[in-house]
Amino acid sequence: MGRHAVAASRGSAFYPRKDGRRHRLTGLVKRSFSLAGHRTSVALEDAFWDALVSIAMTRGQTLSALVAATDAARAPGQPLASALRVLALRESGSR
Repeated sequence: MGRHAVAASRGSAFYPRKDGRRHRLTGLVKRSFSLAGHRTSVALEDAFWDALVSIAMTRGQTLSALVAATDAARAPGQPLASALRVLALRESGSR
C-alpha cells in the first residue's frame, strides 16, 4: 500500500508532501463542535460550509448554534454531515 493509501486508510484528510506541507486528499474541510456535551467533528466540502455560514447569518445564529440545532433535529441514524448537506441544499433551493 502506498503512502497516499495509508493516509486515506487512517482517515486523514491530508498527506505530507516532500516539502513538509500538507496536501488536501479528499477535498473535505473538517470543523469541530461541542454538541450535547461532547466534542465531535464534521467534514464537508467548502461549498457546504459556505452555505451553512450564510444560513446561520440569515437566521441570526452562529455556525455552532446552527449545527447544534441540526444535530438535535436530525432523524435517528442520520449522519450529522448528511443532515447538514440536506439543510444546505434545502435552504439554497428556497432562495
